Amino acid sequence: MATKRDYYEVLEVSKTASAEEIKKAYRKKAIKYHPDKNPGDKGAEEKFKEAAEAYEVLSDPQKRQQYDRFGHSAMGGGSGGFSGGGMSMDDIFANFGDIFGGHFGSAFRDFASSFGGGGFYDGSSSNRRATSKGSTLRVKVNVSLQEVASGVEKKIKVNKLVSCSHCNGSGAKDANSIKTCSTCKGSGVVTHIQRTILGSMQTQSYCQTCGGTGKIITDKCEYCSGEGVVRAEEIIPINIPAGIEDNMQFTLRGKGNAARNGGVPGDLLVLIEEEEHPELIRDGSDLIYNLLLDLPTAVLGGTVEIPTVDSKVKVKIEKGTQPNKVLRLRNKGLPRLNSYGSGDLLVNIGIYIPETLSGEEKKTFEQFNLSPNFKPKESSTKGFFNRFKQMFD
Repeated sequence: MATKRDYYEVLEVSKTASAEEIKKAYRKKAIKYHPDKNPGDKGAEEKFKEAAEAYEVLSDPQKRQQYDRFGHSAMGGGSGGFSGGGMSMDDIFANFGDIFGGHFGSAFRDFASSFGGGGFYDGSSSNRRATSKGSTLRVKVNVSLQEVASGVEKKIKVNKLVSCSHCNGSGAKDANSIKTCSTCKGSGVVTHIQRTILGSMQTQSYCQTCGGTGKIITDKCEYCSGEGVVRAEEIIPINIPAGIEDNMQFTLRGKGNAARNGGVPGDLLVLIEEEEHPELIRDGSDLIYNLLLDLPTAVLGGTVEIPTVDSKVKVKIEKGTQPNKVLRLRNKGLPRLNSYGSGDLLVNIGIYIPETLSGEEKKTFEQFNLSPNFKPKESSTKGFFNRFKQMFD
């Protein structure tokens, strides 16, 4: 499988390009590689679609942010990929009105609408029959921090439209109940010529008699009433990669609603909701644990247990440990999504000061107060205030 090119490279812009620069770059590419300016040139057609896909991502601030962080893995391109990758020719032409504007944009909107608005075109010049596409479904999936750390497969139950098993999605009672449309002779389209700023464009609109399918159903399936779909529950496995983050969304291609009359299934969009951990706080691939030390351990040193995602580890506390000191446990955080290595576990130390003391305890601390060793030194005071200042920088 060919490696996808970087979207910035496709449009020939820098990664700091403004929205207007990206729009201008796409307009230039779209005009240069438009299929009607390059008839029969498959290379130009692929570059045309490649530029449209790059623009569809980089023109959307949220998708662009995801792409900058995770690359193509954040944009899809197959089952289980993050949403954003890939556009049909219908999508491309339908968006031209927003890109070019004016009379030129209107011509492209007319061109897109001539395909019936919701039709699906597979990019093949030899097959322009209208193919319906099922609608997209959205689900939320909760994951724990432990599941984020290891990755997990979850099976979810989805109530959706599925292909009718009695007619195999055709909507017809049997094979003899389908005939070729006499208006379009089975092609599904009628052809006309339209003039644009690029010259004459041959456009095709879906046949109104058969709805662009090229076929007429004479006797409908009694189980689905000719729709080709019925509602049912389906168990769908979802592979959630290690390191995934809260509010990330990815796409399962073809797992949405089935399309009527044997069309292309829609997609299933999965939104991740991460459950809060009772002890650990997530910061990207790092984890934070707030450790409250008792005063004797902070002064004398010792060993304490620190929770990790899946176990506990023992950590040595040096004598004289100060409040707000941070211990870094390397590679005890979460895996980095689509990358190597893991984050760290940061242990933020606080000191517990008792609010009430017994008489004997009070006397002990009064004795401590007489010792110069228990008086703050100037260097310690400066260090404390520097750390305090950094909290507000």
